[in-house]
Amino acid sequence: MNHQLSDLTAEGLRSFVAEQLERSRDRTVQLTDAVDTDDLIRQHSKLMSPLVWDYAHIGNQEELWLVRDVGGRDPVRQDIDELYDAFMHARADRPSLPLLSPTETRQYVVEVRDKVLDVLDHVKFGGDRELVDNGFAFGMIVQHEQQHDETMLATHQLRTGAPVLDAPAPPPGRRLAKAEVLVPGGVFEMGTSIEPWALDNERPAHAVHVDPYVIDTAPVSNGDYLKFVTGGGYQDPQWWSEAGWAHVQKASLVAPRFWEREDGHWVRTRFGHRELLPLDEPVMHVCFYEAEAYAKWAGKRLPTEEEWEFAARFDPATGRTRRFPWGDESPGPQHANLGQRHLRPAPIGAYPAGASPLGVEQLIGDVWEWTSSDFKPYPGFRAFPYDEYSLVFFGNDYKMLRGGSFGTDEIVARGTFRNWDYPIRRQIFAGFRCARTPTPEELPR
Repeated sequence: MNHQLSDLTAEGLRSFVAEQLERSRDRTVQLTDAVDTDDLIRQHSKLMSPLVWDYAHIGNQEELWLVRDVGGRDPVRQDIDELYDAFMHARADRPSLPLLSPTETRQYVVEVRDKVLDVLDHVKFGGDRELVDNGFAFGMIVQHEQQHDETMLATHQLRTGAPVLDAPAPPPGRRLAKAEVLVPGGVFEMGTSIEPWALDNERPAHAVHVDPYVIDTAPVSNGDYLKFVTGGGYQDPQWWSEAGWAHVQKASLVAPRFWEREDGHWVRTRFGHRELLPLDEPVMHVCFYEAEAYAKWAGKRLPTEEEWEFAARFDPATGRTRRFPWGDESPGPQHANLGQRHLRPAPIGAYPAGASPLGVEQLIGDVWEWTSSDFKPYPGFRAFPYDEYSLVFFGNDYKMLRGGSFGTDEIVARGTFRNWDYPIRRQIFAGFRCARTPTPEELPR
């Protein structure tokens, strides 16, 4: 999808929406059909919902917004709205609710989708209904499903038992010419006012000045992070913030989640597979505090959200802000590791076609990247179409993640997309890259 979506005819837009709805549902079905009934209803971690809750929640949100609101149709199952309201029940409590069974859930989401496709056939895009302008409500629901698919993929990582998911290996990596690059700084357009399916916290576009900085050309690798682990990083409070050190001690952290020592080697568990730690892949399943501590240990820091987006979107040669590091073209398999295509981050250097003009690579896909920024609204922010998507989360409790992971779909992984989570979270597919302030000698004269 690109910002030329607004140029489509009504029938072209209808066709595009139908394609995205089908693509998202195919992924949901794959993730839920891969496991048996017991696995669907089991809570694999207190941090996550049972897979069957996510599945029915996807259908319920689709019913609320597209069947009832956009379509003005009668409810399909109004009696379950409270069960699948994410704000009504904490994840840890959801298994005790009278949830729909897997069979009932599948029947429900099929019935809802049939009605949605009928709504899509008859809806008039645009006019005075902002909710359906350029198919926004449909785009919001497609993205909602894909975001829950990534959440369900994280639940698959937490489940025990034999592997049930499979995918080909990502492309090979390569040695990068430089470990870091100087970003000259300047003014760029952060956020967007023209992406039709951008969500409210990405809006509006606004000018931001960024001072010169140095940023890593790739995410921090497992091999680099291992040096921090074996060098005693988790035992030395000098690298940690006060809150970070308190968390290390409380949670007894000694390495990234899913890492273990076995027969003198470091191994990891990935979707049921135990394998030697791949040193050339981006480190993953680290919380914000771990990323922050490593950066300090390395003599660097985490980039701000502004610095991350500047590196990902600004072209110093033209002074133009792009949609993606490589240009305005939507992501293809040559650009980035997205959409559960490979079930793992790709090795460092695997996507030269996805590089920014300055040579910063793998900004999109592979691993979400922690930044040092809190989740704050942009100047001129307007909650749309409901407060609970962004507004209620703004503040200092959440840290920003950017760029998407191998589990993020291309429909979500915009250069402007903003993700956020608590700084202690490690079940998400998150890594990071470092930045630093340049020395006077590095600055252009």
